[in-house]
Amino acid sequence: MKCTKQEHRGKIVPSVMDGGKAMSGSEGGFPKSLIEFQRRFASESKCAEYLFERRWPHGFVCPGCGDGRAWLLKTKAFTYECAGCRRQTSVTAGTIMHASKLPLTTWFWAAFLMATHSNGISALQLQSQLGLGSYRTAWMLCAKLRRAMVDPQREPLSGVVEADETIIPFRTKNDPIVVPAGRSGVGKMLVAGAVEVDGGSPRRARLKVIEGFGKGEIHAFVLAAVAPNTRLVTDDWPSYNDIPDIKHKAITVGPMAAHIVLPWTHRLFSNLKRWGLGVYHGLRKTNLQHYLDEFVFRFNRRRTRHAAFNTLLGIGARTVPAPYRLLIRKTAWQSCT
Repeated sequence: MKCTKQEHRGKIVPSVMDGGKAMSGSEGGFPKSLIEFQRRFASESKCAEYLFERRWPHGFVCPGCGDGRAWLLKTKAFTYECAGCRRQTSVTAGTIMHASKLPLTTWFWAAFLMATHSNGISALQLQSQLGLGSYRTAWMLCAKLRRAMVDPQREPLSGVVEADETIIPFRTKNDPIVVPAGRSGVGKMLVAGAVEVDGGSPRRARLKVIEGFGKGEIHAFVLAAVAPNTRLVTDDWPSYNDIPDIKHKAITVGPMAAHIVLPWTHRLFSNLKRWGLGVYHGLRKTNLQHYLDEFVFRFNRRRTRHAAFNTLLGIGARTVPAPYRLLIRKTAWQSCT
């Protein structure tokens, strides 16, 4: 097999170099305009270099044997062969881009548009913006990128945290749907939410699909989203009582408007519902959790949208591939906490 040896101090380096130094697509800050983005990621090789550094920031590591020595192959694009076990690994193998036939530049454009649009972008809009041949391709791009919007190493909410629940009428083919009042789950999607509050202002949020408003579901959500010894502020719904290691403050709503007691969770829910109607014309049960993850990703990075592009591809480089059959399954209710 013909290959070029690209070995430096036992670690692989990208083939395109500048003065002997591997150049990262994120050098000089994050791209803050379409022109800057196009200049920085104009070619497949530039995108591959960026992915390499996001996936192996300390140098190549073989996913098979852990060896750090490898050769860059000439016969396969952006693929490295381990010097120890001879395993061949591309920069996209085992990531959200695994086995994709789309150019890396298309993936990068999709990630940039999804991360930086203040209100998000639908698959139909993405298809038009990128000139994709089919709606299915655009939808799969969006669906896979949403799975890279939850950092498995993210810190739980802490300090003072508001928590509450809401209901969202789900979109059907027979709209409008008539839903009963109250906490019944008939014709509705049930969502729990929490907002970390610092100095009277919101910082980070969490949203999760739940199956009911009982103590089991509420406790599971809080324990997964909130750090121990956090001061939890809720209304007087009894399901929040007796959560282990949580300092709970329940406020009786009474005649007061609920948004007065819990202003930031209610604003979060209000923005979520308006976003779902505005961008997607309503949300469906299928893959609802991933749409909630997208909203939370955007909310938590509302002041650093351009840096969010770097975060999205960084998580995507460590995200297990999602095949088409997983993306379209009808019972995708699992949470990503």
